[in-house]
Amino acid sequence: MSEVYNENDYKWVRELMLYPRTLQKNLNYLKDTSHVRIPDDPIEKVIFQDNAKKAIRKIAQNKGHMLMVGKPGTGKSMLAGMFRHVLDKSLGDYIRPKESIAAYPGKDNNHVRFAYADPDKLDRYISLVREEIEAAKNSMEEFSLSGQIASVRKVRNFLLGAMLLSIAAGIYFPAAFVITGLSGIGAIFMFMQENNHRAQEAIQREAQSGKSVNLKHLTDMIPEILYDPRRDTGLMVNVSEPDAKNMKGGFRHDPYQSGNLHTPIHKRAYLGAHAKSPIIYIDELKTLIKTRYMSSLLEIMQEKKYILEGGRNTGSGAADRSENYLRADNIIIACCNHDTLQHLQEEGEGAFLSRIEDKGEIIHMESAVPETAEHVMQVAQYIKQEINNLEREFEETWGKVMEKEGDEGVRRRSEQIFGRKLPPGYRLKVREFSRDAVAEIVKELRCRSADGKLSCLLRPINGVIKTAELDAIVDNSEFVEPAHVRRALKEHLSLEGAVSREITEHKKDLKKYITSMTDSIGYVVGLAVIHSSASGRMFGQPLPIHCQINTGGSDIITAPGKIGDIAKAAAQNVRASIKKLLQRVGAPYVGYEMHIEYIQAHGGVEGDSASVAMDVGLISDYIQQPVNQKYGITGSLTGEIILAVGGVTEKVRSIMDTDLTMEGACVPWQNKYDIEPLLVNTEFEYIQKKDVPGIRIFRSGGKQDPFDIYFCKTKYNAYEILMGLSKKEVEDRMTERSRRDLEFMRNMKNRYN
Repeated sequence: MSEVYNENDYKWVRELMLYPRTLQKNLNYLKDTSHVRIPDDPIEKVIFQDNAKKAIRKIAQNKGHMLMVGKPGTGKSMLAGMFRHVLDKSLGDYIRPKESIAAYPGKDNNHVRFAYADPDKLDRYISLVREEIEAAKNSMEEFSLSGQIASVRKVRNFLLGAMLLSIAAGIYFPAAFVITGLSGIGAIFMFMQENNHRAQEAIQREAQSGKSVNLKHLTDMIPEILYDPRRDTGLMVNVSEPDAKNMKGGFRHDPYQSGNLHTPIHKRAYLGAHAKSPIIYIDELKTLIKTRYMSSLLEIMQEKKYILEGGRNTGSGAADRSENYLRADNIIIACCNHDTLQHLQEEGEGAFLSRIEDKGEIIHMESAVPETAEHVMQVAQYIKQEINNLEREFEETWGKVMEKEGDEGVRRRSEQIFGRKLPPGYRLKVREFSRDAVAEIVKELRCRSADGKLSCLLRPINGVIKTAELDAIVDNSEFVEPAHVRRALKEHLSLEGAVSREITEHKKDLKKYITSMTDSIGYVVGLAVIHSSASGRMFGQPLPIHCQINTGGSDIITAPGKIGDIAKAAAQNVRASIKKLLQRVGAPYVGYEMHIEYIQAHGGVEGDSASVAMDVGLISDYIQQPVNQKYGITGSLTGEIILAVGGVTEKVRSIMDTDLTMEGACVPWQNKYDIEPLLVNTEFEYIQKKDVPGIRIFRSGGKQDPFDIYFCKTKYNAYEILMGLSKKEVEDRMTERSRRDLEFMRNMKNRYN
């Protein structure tokens, strides 16, 4: 029996092959997703987040605050919406505001007062005030200058009479014509004065009859309704970028700041979320930190009231403020990522977190959950929910076309979209997922996580489900099958995934070229991953590595290129491991220069998952033994032990493409459960090479294109698979090489002495 492996180890590897059967057993209750029942409770429509759902129910019970911390796509926004829905159904009638908020002038032009009143009573009061102002307006006498006009007319008529008499007298007394001229001039002046009074009277009557101007001081006193609960019935408001303007409110700019036309302060006031909404949902707490609103929020959460201020240092509204407080008894629902949480812990010694925990809870959203029968059922439920959502989208988009033109019209119009003929029986109707298609989604969630868990980052899966649906519809398939899901996965790549695919295509030719041009000594195929910041998904790719170890006076290791601190430390660890091995086998040690090159890794390398690959490459060059270029390897080397690394499923999956001509991979023993999802909907069998156990997966039907995966506990297991050498053979050849190098160095020293 092997010194490294025991009977239980071989038994565990065989048990891995039971995973597809276990998954099918967990899905035996359904033939397809038509058998899935969607729960009535809205909170239960969010899957996986059991702890978060329990916390939400407790918070809803006591109207507490809530902070959800987790990666994007784990359901934070969905849970916030469900929280609002549940609270609306349970306590909505009691927490929904009942009073209107009215504003009216304060002690001067820069102050306003607020009042809370019953909406109906407030409407009646304002209507009554308007009626009284209208009555006062109508009771005012019409503007008239008739008295002045009559006086002018009398003077004019007197002057006209005097003029006529002076003309008659002038016949006998010529001096009387002087009076005629003066009287005529006066009569003309009085005529002009009369016309001037009439024009002034007409202008005043046309200017709103002269009444509105006189009553503006009264109309400016009418209260302004800033919030009416009969119109604003929503319990929750979503604030994407919280600041004083949209959280507190403020005062609008006054375009009429001079004369008698300025807008009263209460008609320029507006309210923010604090005054109007019982629940405030802040989707990303990082924006609140950027806008520097945290101190104001903390004060309002503590006092539950605030004074409305202009908020600007200059311009209209700078000096505006309220004389009394506005109520602000809000429930705060906020979301953030882990980096923001760390900042909150340091900011003000965690004052915001303290406010949340004082009357609420900080909820950690799971990024991965164990694969249990219950969670597998929840995946089927989630798929069914997305199918229902797609069905509603079809109805909204194509409902009228279906009603007027039927299936044939939909097919004809869809052909214009796809640019090709569709099957005669084409019907734009959602398809249920078959059991195997559901298993394919479970497989994908397993691939995107590790340690036998399902990824909770579900948002990227939505597009995969919908694309698989549309693919099945175009194929006129009865159900969505695994092939549709696999095609959808190829289409739905994030930016990092598209880059990874291009790199992998390049690496295919690169690897073939290296293999054809070298003797494979010192060359090894490592495995790397690219992380998608958007979807959280990892994309694997082969990482060719070339290692050299040369006899020299200095004991150094170089790894040129853009590599991170962890990768540099891993390289140093490999050097220490080789030195320790030489000491253990009693080989004389000579100073060695070790050189490691990540071939065309232009984006840089970080992490220690290539440390075992570096070790294999260096040992290969040291003992001049070729490495099998058909196998990839990953793992973190500590001494002789290979430890687990991340992204193993994606790393292995990335080299299973038959065009890459790879035949297998060596993975750490601790990552054995990461191979389970690769067994879904495929053929496989148990294999063993010497003492190292493994699983052979057939990539094509009829047990064609085998791909062997070996589970290595130590680096000697990797030597066995990649170089075909046992532990003793490697140590003996290392000892022999060390002796030759020592002899060489002595000869060189004697020659120059």
